[in-house]
Amino acid sequence: MSRRRFLQQTSALGAASMLGWAYDAFAEPPPETTRIRFVHGPWLCYAPQYLAEALLRMEGFAEVEYQKIEINIPKTLIKTADLAIVGAPGLIPVIDSGMPVTALAGLHNGCWELFGSERVQKVRDLAGKSVAVAGISGPDHVWIASMLAYVGVDPQRDVNWVVTGRIAESMQQFIDGKVDAFLGFPPQPQERRARQIGRVIVNTTLDRPWSQYFCCMLVASQDFVVRYPVATKRALRAVLTAADICAQEPARAARFLADKGCEPRYEVGLEVLTSLPYDQWRTTDPADTLRFHALRLHEVGMIKSTPQKIISQGTDWRFLNELKKEMKS
Repeated sequence: MSRRRFLQQTSALGAASMLGWAYDAFAEPPPETTRIRFVHGPWLCYAPQYLAEALLRMEGFAEVEYQKIEINIPKTLIKTADLAIVGAPGLIPVIDSGMPVTALAGLHNGCWELFGSERVQKVRDLAGKSVAVAGISGPDHVWIASMLAYVGVDPQRDVNWVVTGRIAESMQQFIDGKVDAFLGFPPQPQERRARQIGRVIVNTTLDRPWSQYFCCMLVASQDFVVRYPVATKRALRAVLTAADICAQEPARAARFLADKGCEPRYEVGLEVLTSLPYDQWRTTDPADTLRFHALRLHEVGMIKSTPQKIISQGTDWRFLNELKKEMKS
């Protein structure tokens, strides 16, 4: 082992020890590549991919990169990255379009909240109203469209979509009273509640049926999975282990994220990590999540593929199933 490699392993072990991680990543062949690139999303619910950095180094990745992007995560994933966390509903049109991505696992249920003005009491009330989204076919647009389809509202004909270009701008449009609703991602719901603006129409962490399905999923480029299967499994194990840490030690994880600058407001980070069920990757079936949303989107003509085609074309659960057996509590 080179001196540089030794120092990297020592540093990773030190960080892991600080978080209380017990970890054995050396019983398998080394990864086929020592470089791994994640898409850096701006949302706090993506915490496991940042906590996983030390674990990824222990898995044999000498270079761990995070490429910053707010929207169009799948496009960035295909062009310049290897793995990303993607909202499950927003992933479905991407697979339907033939983009070469592969869903590997669900990460957690819930996290997104639909906020409405005084004119909106329930999802069905969005018919005829203005709803802010970052972009058509983006994660917030597809999530709300799935909700609308579930209650019998046609998202393509019955809603006035206001495209803002940025999810942060969607929240501002709502605050300014220019739209009737927007979908908030952590830490936006926490910020909105602190300012006592609007009301929660749907909390996907608590409200059925949304709380029964994954919100975010770990997705890889198909090329990475095909070329580097050992690296894929090792990367997935690191992220899922970090998800366990978020579930079991949210205070310690929130402090770690604050010290790293991922979310400097410790109290906000703690609220998010405490509220989300990061341990659901072990029990919730990710295929059920894609099937549920794909059926809604197919019914209203937003995708051409059937739910089964979406699952067969854009998923690979082999690594997840192996890790579920290996990582039993």
